[in-house]
Amino acid sequence: KSDNNQPTKSTTNIIIVPADLSAKDAKKFRKDARRTARAQGQSEDKIKFVIEGQEQQPQEDDEQENNQKKKKAKKNSPSFPRINDLLTQHAAAQKLAAKLAKQTSMNDALPPSEKHRHIAIDCEMVGVGTDGKKSALARASAVDWDGNILLDAFVRVPERVTDFRTFVSGVRPRDIRVTNEAALDHEECMSRMEKLLQDKVLVGHALKNDLSALMLTHPREHTRDTAKYKPFMRATGRSGGKLRPRKLRDLVYEELGKRIQVEGEAHSSVDDARASMELFKCVRGRWEKELAVGKKKKVGGGGSRGEK
Repeated sequence: KSDNNQPTKSTTNIIIVPADLSAKDAKKFRKDARRTARAQGQSEDKIKFVIEGQEQQPQEDDEQENNQKKKKAKKNSPSFPRINDLLTQHAAAQKLAAKLAKQTSMNDALPPSEKHRHIAIDCEMVGVGTDGKKSALARASAVDWDGNILLDAFVRVPERVTDFRTFVSGVRPRDIRVTNEAALDHEECMSRMEKLLQDKVLVGHALKNDLSALMLTHPREHTRDTAKYKPFMRATGRSGGKLRPRKLRDLVYEELGKRIQVEGEAHSSVDDARASMELFKCVRGRWEKELAVGKKKKVGGGGSRGEK
């Protein structure tokens, strides 16, 4: 009799829970049964409680549980890339490296005066207003052709900040506090940036937002916005449609093979400005040619209309 009550290690010990027990009593019943199993040297993992009247279900339940365990084990098991995938990735990396090397060679041949004409900017904003959705300038950065910092300053916000957006902006309360002597007033930041941008080719991503925060404008013909460059944009819908700008992070990874704005890390306006400049440089030759062709067409079109 005692042998029948003590299952082997590989057997599930099925215990019937009386159906007429209350929830509290059923909980106590299970607790006592586990205590008894431990006293008899049995593993709690081998105990299976079944409500009275449902004795036919344990086998199905065991099968379900085993299937779930198998799925979980399969999910957690390390997956190894296939050789074809590795070869495709290697070929893509080589193609990208060759393209970047060619463009770098072209850019290196540019005279210093041409390189000096280019500046990339990026800004970080915080939220103001009752809901924190209105943006206010909190940090402004500018870099030159080679990524050297020309300006990087936190900006004091005159309004009450209701959302610092630190997880994205990287801006902390102490950075824009009045007592922070290193921070600039908005007017001073705007004045410095305006002087830097004078007679320059402005590079950036979604520059409308940055210029709006700075309360500045810049000539369209001297603006290179990587968010609006058509080859960088993506059509909406399966059959095409309106072109939409893409995230700077995705473009930099796709076009340069680099990662920025890593998940869980705050953005850096310096890093984003540098990334925008590098993104522009990798297509600069083609971009400038397209602009030159566009200008010729406009001039030619204007002449034809004038003759008519």
